[in-house]
Amino acid sequence: MYAEERQQAMAQLITQEGRLSVVQLAEKFSVTTETVRRDLSALERMGLVRRVHGGAVPSSSLAVIESGLGERDLANTAAKEAIGAAALSLLPPPGSTIVLDAGSTTGRFAAVLPREHQLHVVTHAVPIAARLAGMPQIDLHLLPGHVRPTTQAAVGTATVAALEDLRADVVFLATNGLTPEHGLTTPDRDEAATKRAIVAAGRRSVLLADSSKIGVESTIRFARLDQLDVLVTDADISRTARDEIEAAGVEVVVA
Repeated sequence: MYAEERQQAMAQLITQEGRLSVVQLAEKFSVTTETVRRDLSALERMGLVRRVHGGAVPSSSLAVIESGLGERDLANTAAKEAIGAAALSLLPPPGSTIVLDAGSTTGRFAAVLPREHQLHVVTHAVPIAARLAGMPQIDLHLLPGHVRPTTQAAVGTATVAALEDLRADVVFLATNGLTPEHGLTTPDRDEAATKRAIVAAGRRSVLLADSSKIGVESTIRFARLDQLDVLVTDADISRTARDEIEAAGVEVVVA
């Protein structure tokens, strides 16, 4: 099957099914997940499908489709746990200040913070704050703002204003999508504004993202790739994607 024929068949199948994952499409058409991501990018440019976290939906679907935190937490769990463990090597010295962005992978990272490593932790994520509140080595600061039900994170002008006064040693970010061309993206404007403020608050920025986020573009950019210092991801990242990200000056750590 030629690429054009495969892409047309993919578009028809996505329209029929309503939503299909990259893995499902790779199995259906007997190609790699990287090939599927390229096909979906081509189909999205033609306006035939819309890419979402881990797959695609018909272009006629809602303009913004954002899965809730509970749904995201159940996806790619092994990769997220490995990424969280690998990110421990990037912690600053004891007594430093870090910011933890809202997300299922940053939540896994928070769960494995070492008990002997004292840190000042700032977060806008309610589940992360609840997880860290009982840890004696953590000096916890919860940012103000309106809590979005979808992400269970505080966002808005109060959140951004609090971050503008902050200087952290390392910020640990989450994202809905990452491409070398468009950078780090998310579907919601308030989330994007908060994430943008988190990036600005850090001396060093570390993104924790499994490989399903790479090659995905969401609606609103909150950071360029060259604003990122390190990407921690899983072994399913393609060689091409890794080379492109490293060419932008980003260190790639594979969990």
